[in-house]
Amino acid sequence: MRIRSLVTLFLAGCATAVLAQTSGPTRGTPAEAQGLLTRAIAHYEKAGRAQALADFTAKKAPFADRDLYVFCFGTDRTVTAHGADRSQVGTNIDTLKDVDGKAFGTELWTTGNKPGGGSVEYRWTNPATKQVEPKVSFVRKVGSEVCGVGAYK
Repeated sequence: MRIRSLVTLFLAGCATAVLAQTSGPTRGTPAEAQGLLTRAIAHYEKAGRAQALADFTAKKAPFADRDLYVFCFGTDRTVTAHGADRSQVGTNIDTLKDVDGKAFGTELWTTGNKPGGGSVEYRWTNPATKQVEPKVSFVRKVGSEVCGVGAYK
């Protein structure tokens, strides 16, 4: 009887450990990032620049979802919206480099200004895990901004 109780406790502990590992922060996918960018651009066009940038920086749904968030850069090459870190607003994008020294801010600007936009890969801190992780960001021009949404890999 005692062995049966110990086995039951052991199995319950294993199940709890498995659940704890699988119930961590869920990640947005690249497809979800592209969908959020499309919705953000539609909102920018409907609500106007000022309202959209405020909404993107507010860190709330529907423009912040798990580790997905909207960011934008203005024509003066500064961050105009950032859904994960309000303190980034006003930062010059040409100073943004990842942990490997890649000047991804400049690349996001250049890519976003191309017809149809595109994607840029770099390593950045995931707001959900607080760890530096590989990321792909999708960027497009809307109004006077280049806006984007990235997914951590």
